[in-house]
Amino acid sequence: MSQESNPVMDKDISRRAFFGAVAVTVGAGAVMAPALVAQESGASGEAMGSAGQGRGTAPAGRTDSKQTDVRHLISLRGKQPRLTNDAGSLMSIDKSDLNVMSGLSIRRLTLAPRGVREPHWHANAGELAYCLRGEHLVTIFGNENQRNSFTISPGQMFFVPLGALHHVENIGDEQGEMILGFSHEYPEDFGLSGTFGSFTDAVLGNTTGLPASSFRRLKRTPQDTLLGKLASDAVVELQEREENAYKYDLEGALPQINSKAGSAHTAKASVWPILSNIAMFSVHISTQGMREVHWHPDTAEMGYVTEGRGRMTIVSPGGSLDTYEMSAGDTYFIPRSYPHHIEDIGDGELKLLVFFNQRTPGDIGMSTAIGAYSRGVIAAAFGLDMGAVPDFSLRASDGLIVPRVNPLDPSKSA
Repeated sequence: MSQESNPVMDKDISRRAFFGAVAVTVGAGAVMAPALVAQESGASGEAMGSAGQGRGTAPAGRTDSKQTDVRHLISLRGKQPRLTNDAGSLMSIDKSDLNVMSGLSIRRLTLAPRGVREPHWHANAGELAYCLRGEHLVTIFGNENQRNSFTISPGQMFFVPLGALHHVENIGDEQGEMILGFSHEYPEDFGLSGTFGSFTDAVLGNTTGLPASSFRRLKRTPQDTLLGKLASDAVVELQEREENAYKYDLEGALPQINSKAGSAHTAKASVWPILSNIAMFSVHISTQGMREVHWHPDTAEMGYVTEGRGRMTIVSPGGSLDTYEMSAGDTYFIPRSYPHHIEDIGDGELKLLVFFNQRTPGDIGMSTAIGAYSRGVIAAAFGLDMGAVPDFSLRASDGLIVPRVNPLDPSKSA
């Protein structure tokens, strides 16, 4: 639907959608109790650890069974869900799981057919979502009664501004899966069901022009339903399948980088102007390539591995360093300006979703930075004679994903 729609019509449609969503989520909450399980059907089958609860506060702790001794890496797919029921599941990684996190966090949402992530909003964060599988309907309701509703398929994304009401529902026949990035290390959530449950029937009646008795069946709790299920298949209007300012076909766009070493599709302000305080790249690194040693002066980096096996080294202040091997389902976080590299150590491509807490992320690559200084300065920096300085090839721009001209270093686990 166009953002320049008739405001009277928008207001009417928005109110119908608003109260229809209440009926879905409240009804779901009345019949479905959360079923916390150690394994998610249709997912990877990995064991899951504990998850955080609450709005914008640090959970009591975690017992993730995989790599609990690391500072920068943890399994998102291996986390015990915040909630699992027959509508889907919701998992999250925030600062309570990786203490180095700042300005970013991540969640994984799965939805069964007819599953619904209830209408909700985030008080302190924008949301940037990438669809891995399934077909979904997204509705965003924002300032000035502006309503945007559109479908999302694999390889496509949507953006939700801070504070905007939004929902996601699975309109397909298969399980849906989305990776959600947030522009805060502790996103604060408010759901429609919990917000309604926080006010009296009389207050709700006065707000909506209805008798107080209309709300007697609503639950009297501020706790959100989170996940509900539709009683029948959704009806998708034709205009909801059209383009929308809050939707971006990332994998359908031309890649910023495309070579034998790898490729990168970018969702940033220059190609998607509606973004605010967040961006994302879909990066594929081949067995012949490597993400060069680099750092980001103005942004942190958070990544999720969708496929393959990789290795990363992160250098921290004072010269301490961490080298990690990562596989599908893992999440990593790199603070602003920390140097790092990523390489493929598997048999096929390493595929990553990489989030940044800036709408236009920048970086400094070692391949070009080294050429900014004379050989004499480089020799002095390393305490070498001029003749011992490698013959660096000067580049006009960062290689970003560079060809791998040397054999892989031995694996730690080999």
